[in-house]
Amino acid sequence: MKRLEGKTAVITGGGRGIGAATAGKFLEEGANVVVVDVNQDDLDHVVNEAGEQQERILGIKADITSKQDIDHVLAESVRTFTRVDILINNAGITADSQLLKMEEEDWDKVINVNLKGVFLMTQKAAALMKEQQSGVILNASSVVGVYGNFGQTNYAASKFGINGMTKTWAKELGRYKIRVNSVAPGFILSPMTEKMPEKALTMMKEKAVLGTLGRPEDIANAYAFLASDEASFITGAVLNVDGGAVI
Repeated sequence: MKRLEGKTAVITGGGRGIGAATAGKFLEEGANVVVVDVNQDDLDHVVNEAGEQQERILGIKADITSKQDIDHVLAESVRTFTRVDILINNAGITADSQLLKMEEEDWDKVINVNLKGVFLMTQKAAALMKEQQSGVILNASSVVGVYGNFGQTNYAASKFGINGMTKTWAKELGRYKIRVNSVAPGFILSPMTEKMPEKALTMMKEKAVLGTLGRPEDIANAYAFLASDEASFITGAVLNVDGGAVI
């Protein structure tokens, strides 16, 4: 039996990169998948990539900072697949700048998506999971949310916040048999990092003791493990998946 057979997973930011890889991995593991993204073309691509498994994937264009959009996502998820067993808060953005140069607008938009959006999405999904007396919530953190990073005040704040919410929610929701964990990726080849200069990518590789950048599939594998019953005694954890970048 596949690890996630019969489960329904909602994946935000699922249109490309880590989110798209996670959607593919969860389909392989037998889950029904609801992919949420703000980009319709990316959603269509992920759904089309599912091939013969398209009956088990649903793409919904939505903004996770909108309560109305979140209500629509969860209502459609339940209508199509009956329930929501797994929420992966994968959506996130960056707007990098040093502290003395950072615009208030860049602070606000990163915090709004990376922190407030995760709060709103989880609050609604956790209410459904409470009724079921079961569920798994997985949050996208970052090694930046553990150690900080030059030029990323807003992003680091959001990811430190994610780790704090993860541990708090694990304590609050455990009584309802809901597990909450975070995955903290290191340097991953994704649409976000592809825009970086070659010199920066080389430096990132050198920071990892394994001497390479990670792949979106590496994070998808971590999500799949934490979502499965193999991780049934793990909650409140922040799992670094970084090739040893921050040992």
